[in-house]
Amino acid sequence: MKLASLKNGRDGSLIVVSRYLTRAVFATSIAPTMQAALDDWENCAPKLHNLYIDLCRNSAEDSFALDQTKLTSPLPRAYQWLDGSAYLNHVELVRKARGAEMPKEFLTDPLMYQGCSDSFLGPTEDIAMASEDYGVDFESEVAVITDDVPMGISADKAAKHIKLVLLVNDVSLRGLIPNELGKGFGFVVSKPASAFSPIAITPDELGPSWQGAKLHLPLRTLLNGELFGEPNAGVDMQFSFAELLSHGAKTRKLCAGTIVGSGTISNRDRTKGSSCLAEKRMIETIEQGKPVTSFMRFGDRVKIEMLDNDGHSIFGAIDQKLVPYKA
Repeated sequence: MKLASLKNGRDGSLIVVSRYLTRAVFATSIAPTMQAALDDWENCAPKLHNLYIDLCRNSAEDSFALDQTKLTSPLPRAYQWLDGSAYLNHVELVRKARGAEMPKEFLTDPLMYQGCSDSFLGPTEDIAMASEDYGVDFESEVAVITDDVPMGISADKAAKHIKLVLLVNDVSLRGLIPNELGKGFGFVVSKPASAFSPIAITPDELGPSWQGAKLHLPLRTLLNGELFGEPNAGVDMQFSFAELLSHGAKTRKLCAGTIVGSGTISNRDRTKGSSCLAEKRMIETIEQGKPVTSFMRFGDRVKIEMLDNDGHSIFGAIDQKLVPYKA
């Protein structure tokens, strides 16, 4: 099934969305918000699924035409947002561009950071920044949302706790990252609010494209209307989402509504393009001795979307413009 949150207050109103994203119906009689549904997923999921079936059969009462611009991120705010870095090609390029080797432990121990989750951007909301000098970059990723995940869970058992799949633009400020990491205490100011796709879906909607807790489809990124990259999210992913969940839950439980990201999608096949500006700049540095591509400028627009094998949008599109921040 496909779920979304209609703009309403801080947490939105839960709606069920049709398979091809044309119509929707309120699900607030089942759960008022997405978080409420996740908190009681065992009871809510079957009812939401029945409503989804009715909607797809055009038999749902009070359905309405879907306007994606009226949607927030599926979870407008979340108890926890953990972002991994499961595509080691991306990590390797970062280090190679500055002449460093990739540590062997990166092959077995996932990288992960805890990001800002108290307020996410909507999928079509502008990215407002005070300065272009921050080095504003997009990062096109896949993410999952969990129910309650016990501490110390194994990867084999973690997969069943993946309840929803969605896309994310993990906005990064490349000009601020080096000094912040140099302090040895992680990201804060260099990782502002992320934005998520308008639609979140259950893994079964992906059919054979969801295997081994990985999503095996290309993720398209367009910059100012031109294709920037479409690497396959299932290729070169060192750690599955089950493994990322197990890592995140090693010393803590993950409460229902935790979002876990894949990290920037990156394939070793460079003909597939990139999912962030930093990676393209790294490749330019390796091949040409210096970066040529600039980071985002005010007025630039990034669009992130995944299509099924028949060309239908699966999650709707993240479509954002960089604008000057005005206090």
